[in-house]
Amino acid sequence: MADEIRRLDYYSVLIPNKVGEGARVLGALRDAGVNLTGFWGYETKPGQARLELAPAESTAFKKAARKAGLKIGEKCTALMIGGKDRTGAVADMLSKLAEAGINTVAVKALCAGAGRFGAAFFVEPKDVRKAAKVLGA
Repeated sequence: MADEIRRLDYYSVLIPNKVGEGARVLGALRDAGVNLTGFWGYETKPGQARLELAPAESTAFKKAARKAGLKIGEKCTALMIGGKDRTGAVADMLSKLAEAGINTVAVKALCAGAGRFGAAFFVEPKDVRKAAKVLGA
């Protein structure tokens, strides 16, 4: 089975880095019926965290985020890749991008269970279209 490769729109949100804040944000999105394709959270500096939220549908997400009092950043695009887990899956994708002269600024990858992997590749906005073509999206 070939890897599934598609564009992934995501938005950044800055929140206080304190107990329960991530649960509050994700709970508000859940309660509004927002399905997330991906989510990452991390500390940016003491007392502050950044959430990267990739909704399945952006319009409902934006409405729910505003209702929850979140200030969302501009839409960004990454490439989401999923497929059968195998040795070197991410290395192969990085090599294709490098051979095309595309710098990858971040990668987030995990084994997804049941013999599958998933990864998000982040490139400069000017390179998204070219990277999608190189990877076969």
